[in-house]
Order: sequence, then C-alpha cells, then structure tokens
Amino acid sequence: MQLIPCVLMRGGTSKGPVFLASDLPARSAERDEMLLDAMGSGHELEIDGIGGGSPQTSKVAIVSRSDHPDADVDYLFVQVMVSQRRVDTAPNCGNMLCAVGPFAIDQGLVQAQSGVTQVRIRNLNTGTFI
Repeated sequence: MQLIPCVLMRGGTSKGPVFLASDLPARSAERDEMLLDAMGSGHELEIDGIGGGSPQTSKVAIVSRSDHPDADVDYLFVQVMVSQRRVDTAPNCGNMLCAVGPFAIDQGLVQAQSGVTQVRIRNLNTGTFI
C-alpha cells in the first residue's frame, strides 16, 4: 500500500481529491493508474475508492507551483470515468477550479494576504490563465 496525501474538496457542484503534483508519480501512465485505483474506477459505485459513483464526484485536481511568470500555480484537471478504468485530461472543469485557490493557499504554494489573496492559475488542460 502506498500512502499519498490529498485533500477532499468541493468545487462548485463537484467534489474530489486535490493532490500536489509532487506527491504523484511523474509518469502520466503511472499517475493515471494510481488515480483510477484511488477513485475506485471500474465499478459503478466506486466502492473500493473515494470516488462518489457519479461524474460530479469522480474529478481530480492536481496542483503545483507554476514556473510561468503569469501564474502562481498550475492546475491539471482529471476526469476519472466511473464504470470504465479510464481518465480524461482533455477537458477543463470550472467547478474543481474553485478549489484550486484555497488549496494553493492552504498548502503554502501562495502566501495568504490580509483581506483578499489573489491566486493566478494556469490551466494545463487548455493553456488558459485564470
């Protein structure tokens, strides 16, 4: 058994684990297999994982400090299929995006400011800046 820290967060109408990229395998095939196992993908109830058995609760956010000058953090969205053992990193998810800023502050990737803290996010799925 391998222990990998994550934070279960609600983002808009979605919910899922948010991981630091540095805690996950560097190779995407190994990372994807680990996410499938963690979520319990392949069973419609995701009974052996932390997925909720629906597309809205089978979403993952992966966050890291950004090396881009216009972003503080990078965000990769992963949609984990419920009944199929497959992930999709092509789309974006604005709901899970809502969890990225608070996660980045909580994990020390962005220093909290008095009042409002701005978090500049680069979405790696689409190359857009938020």
